[in-house]
Amino acid sequence: MKRSILFKGTGTALVTPFTTNGSVDEKALRRLVKFQIQNGVEAIIPSGTTGEGATLSDAEQQSVTRIVVEAANKKAKIIAGAGSNDTSKVIKLAQHAVDAGADAVLCVTPYYNKPTQEGLYRHYAIIAEAVDAQIVVYNVPGRTSCNLEAETTLRLAEDIPNIVGVKEASGNFGQIMEILRNRPKGFGVWSGDDSITLPLISLGADGVISVVSNEVPKMFSHMVRLALKGKFDEALKIQYRLLPLMNFNFIESSPIPVKAALAEMEMIEEAYRLPLVPLSDKHRPKLQSILKELKLI
Repeated sequence: MKRSILFKGTGTALVTPFTTNGSVDEKALRRLVKFQIQNGVEAIIPSGTTGEGATLSDAEQQSVTRIVVEAANKKAKIIAGAGSNDTSKVIKLAQHAVDAGADAVLCVTPYYNKPTQEGLYRHYAIIAEAVDAQIVVYNVPGRTSCNLEAETTLRLAEDIPNIVGVKEASGNFGQIMEILRNRPKGFGVWSGDDSITLPLISLGADGVISVVSNEVPKMFSHMVRLALKGKFDEALKIQYRLLPLMNFNFIESSPIPVKAALAEMEMIEEAYRLPLVPLSDKHRPKLQSILKELKLI
């Protein structure tokens, strides 16, 4: 299998809108996808961390992916979240995503179990063998208490052709540079942190899988494209304009702030599934100030 970079640019880690009774809001979900497509993102990632995939049932995850695939109508890559700390469940979720029409699946490192590097390698190797799909590995040790080391990422990249890239959210520049320096041709590396996307692109990264692009897909994806063209002076102006929103999106556990922002923008209801709860009242004035400054409300 000859690899090529799955996408270059911005992938939006899409929120999952709920109704006030707790069900998936299909109408709002289609509206969000349309908003993303019209504003130029290159990929959409449903049912991930930002999409509250952990509290979606298997059937809901497949349904959300199917709706996103239909609404995107082949105008962006669809990389569906398929995450669990149970390898056999990941295989099931990944197959459901493929059946729903996803172009690829995003598989987070197993949380809570704290596997060894060999355990991580075998986890991904078994998934890749079982599922006929392009697989993006997701390393986010701040959430999983499990770091996929550069050596293991590169081993997966060299050994397993349908493991096509990594979303790197470790924040460890030395580790990410090791991957960028030694990755095989066609293996993608995307920033998993909005605020460090520019420096990672300057080091060779292919773009970002983003939270802030939920709110500002046009501005943020433009910034990323400028950076990929080497126009860092222009990109930096947008980076600093968006930095307050990027930082605010993590003032409480994501996706609490981004869903609150989208609710202020009248795109979704501000509804979550426990254990997530609405944004604290003390943070709302700051959110409204940031959104007004960006002319989003």
